[in-house]
Amino acid sequence: MSTVYALLLCGGSGTRMGAKSNKTLIEIGGVPGIVKCFRAYEGLVDGIVLVTRGGEEDLFREVLTAYALAPYAIVPGGEDRQASALKGLQALPQDADIALIHDGARPLVTKDVIRRVIQSVRQCGSGVAAVPARDTIKKADKQGRVIETPDRASLWQMQTPQAFFVKDLLQAHARATARYTDDAALMEAAGHEVQLVMGDYSNVKMTSPEDVRMAQGMMLPRVGTGFDAHRLKAGREMWLGGVLIPYDQGLDGHSDADVAIHALIDALLGAAAMGDIGQLFPDSDPAYKGISSLILLKETVKRLRARGFEIGNADVTIVAQKPKLAPHIPQMRKALAEALGVPEEKMSVKATTTERMGYEGRGEGISAQAAAIVYQSK
Repeated sequence: MSTVYALLLCGGSGTRMGAKSNKTLIEIGGVPGIVKCFRAYEGLVDGIVLVTRGGEEDLFREVLTAYALAPYAIVPGGEDRQASALKGLQALPQDADIALIHDGARPLVTKDVIRRVIQSVRQCGSGVAAVPARDTIKKADKQGRVIETPDRASLWQMQTPQAFFVKDLLQAHARATARYTDDAALMEAAGHEVQLVMGDYSNVKMTSPEDVRMAQGMMLPRVGTGFDAHRLKAGREMWLGGVLIPYDQGLDGHSDADVAIHALIDALLGAAAMGDIGQLFPDSDPAYKGISSLILLKETVKRLRARGFEIGNADVTIVAQKPKLAPHIPQMRKALAEALGVPEEKMSVKATTTERMGYEGRGEGISAQAAAIVYQSK
């Protein structure tokens, strides 16, 4: 099977939309656009190369690391799109057969579009995402006077990804005598047949504030809450928020009984309307006996993302009279953020007591509440 790599071109400055930083870092659905791009390609390609503006390599590396994403390489681009694409191609490993070149400013690309493009290049030697023109197109002179009305039935709007065999792309770049606005035009000029593949009308490119508002409007925020409580029991380790807490008792349960994570899982599942922790990981299943709740959380996140959900932020409150949890909260935030694949600033953990009231106050048990926001494409 051929080896497939994605090149994400992130050289856009964002000046036309008044952005203060690279436009691919603007948040769409709770995460930077480039993160949405990256996750769309995860699991479908063998590696991902980011091509950035010179000097922004460390910035992108920091952003991707915060979301637990690991590119094959991050390289500085060239003076224009064509030069940047070539820089990305030159950064690929020698065994790379197919390259999918994608505008990082198209954060709403779907896995279905990517799969169609990959299938096309394997079958036809090329695969370029595009959509049929919906509007009548006019050709006009410099004064705005119409000189021609092309037949709309034969017109397509080009998108990305645009996929070709790496060796063909490198040859086309070496022979190019002009500058082209996309890879399909470069390959056409080199004499290669270009096969169009049905894209998606939502796969818009971020070039103006209106584009950003439209993309953000396509992402539907959904809120979920969760609650869990477990008894305290001697002879058990106490795990809270993915952290081992020194104490003479632990929480009793089928798994490690981490109430903070269990509440968080239910909040995420509730936001996505995907049931609850008992349905996904029943305590009647011996596979979950004594299991770390961090493993269950990571599996929950995997299932959410498989359905197209993106995690915005989450908040957990732990209710316990003892032990004192404040010293452990930074470590909990770190552990939970890593499991969710989000920066720590999007994962909040708090602890409180009940002033010795109720079962928490009497030291009989510990409870936790959680809330989470997820985003899904409309």
